[in-house]
Amino acid sequence: MAFTRLGHGLVHWRESGPAGAPAVVLVNSLGTDFRIWDEVAAALSANWRIITYDKRGHGLSEVPPGSYAIGDFTDDLIGLADHLGLKRFALVGLSIGGLIGQDLAVRRPERLTALVLADTAPKVGTAESWNARIETIRKGGLAAIADSVMERWFTPAFHAGRPDDLAGWRNALLRQPADGYIATCQALSQADLTNAIGSIPVPTLAVVGDGDLSTPSDLVREMAQRIPGAGFALIEGCGHIPPVEQPDRLLTLVTEHLEKHGRG
Repeated sequence: MAFTRLGHGLVHWRESGPAGAPAVVLVNSLGTDFRIWDEVAAALSANWRIITYDKRGHGLSEVPPGSYAIGDFTDDLIGLADHLGLKRFALVGLSIGGLIGQDLAVRRPERLTALVLADTAPKVGTAESWNARIETIRKGGLAAIADSVMERWFTPAFHAGRPDDLAGWRNALLRQPADGYIATCQALSQADLTNAIGSIPVPTLAVVGDGDLSTPSDLVREMAQRIPGAGFALIEGCGHIPPVEQPDRLLTLVTEHLEKHGRG
């Protein structure tokens, strides 16, 4: 395990792969830590320098007080990249990780060689839906939303065929810091990059599970259509978390995009 103190607090991160290889940063979703990338990161690390980290309020990273904004997460990522000496890197972002990727591509496109946006959109949900989730957690903790989140994360086939994995990922959600989860929900409630992403110059691929109930495929396809030259791919038999439910298919799509664009 590696820990680095940045301006906002302590960050937990991990590096794998050849030190001199082109860098790829994997940014995880709400309610998960960087272990969500384990299978994909292990495969990519044969040829790429892979960085995974727990974003603020998640995993073993610290939980800064107060509400967050998407720009705060982006600034954290830039700080970590600077600490690691990453002048340019590819980014694969899942859900809020994809929003962070969009924000970085709008604000600092020169830092990115390539961008993969997985199961995400420039605006996810509504302020009302996020505020309702926050109130539910304040009253009943993360356990109060765990079953409904699992329905969104994974397809019925995953629920039926991989019950032990389902239970493990439910446990992973329950072990996230509730205060960090709430503050991240507050960031999502305010985030809207719809009008900004048309300026993204970074080679971009958007992917989504065909059974995603959090960011449905039409929403992700619409995002791709707004980003100049972006590609779009549907992952069959998959919900909101492709690196867990369909890691091989996600890996194929990511690798193809990185080989075309990620070497700078």
